[in-house]
Amino acid sequence: MTTPAPGPAPTPVRVLVCDDHAVVRAGLLALLDSAPGIEVVGEAGTGEEALALAAKLAPDVVLMDLQLGEGIDGVETTRRLTTGPAPRPHVLVLTTYDTDADITRAIAAGATGYLLKAERPEELFAALRAAARGQTALSAPVAGRVMAGLRSPRPALTGRERDILAQLARGLGNREIARALFISEATVKTHLRRVYDKLGVDTRAGAVALAKEQRLLP
Repeated sequence: MTTPAPGPAPTPVRVLVCDDHAVVRAGLLALLDSAPGIEVVGEAGTGEEALALAAKLAPDVVLMDLQLGEGIDGVETTRRLTTGPAPRPHVLVLTTYDTDADITRAIAAGATGYLLKAERPEELFAALRAAARGQTALSAPVAGRVMAGLRSPRPALTGRERDILAQLARGLGNREIARALFISEATVKTHLRRVYDKLGVDTRAGAVALAKEQRLLP
């Protein structure tokens, strides 16, 4: 009785790692090197480097941090990767940030999955393989936030809140916004708190970024 010849080994998932911290990248490279069926083909410390390497190396998945220091951030890099020329890689976000705004922006930019850096290695390996197949992979806390958002959509911004958000996008401070809209500075602060609550952010930059993502600004 002859033993059938083994079939060809499955093609490994080709991964490009993008993180602005060299120590974190080194740790990820060492970790992924131990994972069967996963091959790291490159590493990038900036969004610009990730775009250039992705075009050159054609990875299956880009493992993307959100905060990348100087240059474009992880969200913008994700958008360019997922809307650029074919072949387009899938993007799996790996970050410490789990605010509603960060999750919404990343998913809107085209990320296939969103994982937190606190995940166990096995979860990361499984998520990379899922992302390579185009399947969504979310950390449990992230999935919970997404589901909660679907069940309870955030209230819409009022006209005045949109006016203030538009002034915010112009880079104006509270006093300047108050003068431009003929209201008190205290009123501006009150509206800003409501805008932050509705958008699920806690900074001016986060409010403007999410508003642009969701096309809340003209």
